[in-house]
Amino acid sequence: MIIISYLNLFGLLILFTTIIVILIFSFHLLIFTIKKKAFPKKLLIASFIGILLVSIQVGYSKYFFTFNTDDGEFYKGPVNSPTEKYTATAHYKTYGGAAGGVNLWVEITFNDEDNKIKTIYYSDAKSNFSMIWKNEDTLYIVNEEPNFPSSNRSIELNVEKEIYHDRGLVCKNLLMKKEYETCYQN
Repeated sequence: MIIISYLNLFGLLILFTTIIVILIFSFHLLIFTIKKKAFPKKLLIASFIGILLVSIQVGYSKYFFTFNTDDGEFYKGPVNSPTEKYTATAHYKTYGGAAGGVNLWVEITFNDEDNKIKTIYYSDAKSNFSMIWKNEDTLYIVNEEPNFPSSNRSIELNVEKEIYHDRGLVCKNLLMKKEYETCYQN
């Protein structure tokens, strides 16, 4: 999580620097065309490098997304599947200070596979949350705000094959494609 925050901060710094360099380049280009002075090659190269770095950072954040679950707090669970092959636990992390919200995720522990842990659900938290096993492989996650039906993030997931991310970042992810067959988003 901290590394991703620093990466985003670095990307923002590069973006602002690139904008400034492009503005300076544009000014020098204007002077070049009006007064026939030397073409600003160094500023052009710096502008292209900045644009390239910002593009790489945006692409990395979008296509190589990983869940930011490193320093979350325990919320609910554990909820064992009927034969105790899986254990579901929910965790949360606040964001944005006083005006922010709460991210919520559900992790599945594969008890038969050396306690391998896999995140299968990620969303903003709502006031009504619960987890219920429908059968051995299917977990029903209720995450809704009763007075606001359009904010319902409840879903039934096969823990072996399906995953949910409310903003769809996992669905575009190139690193996690082999971990699921079906990806849901809001």
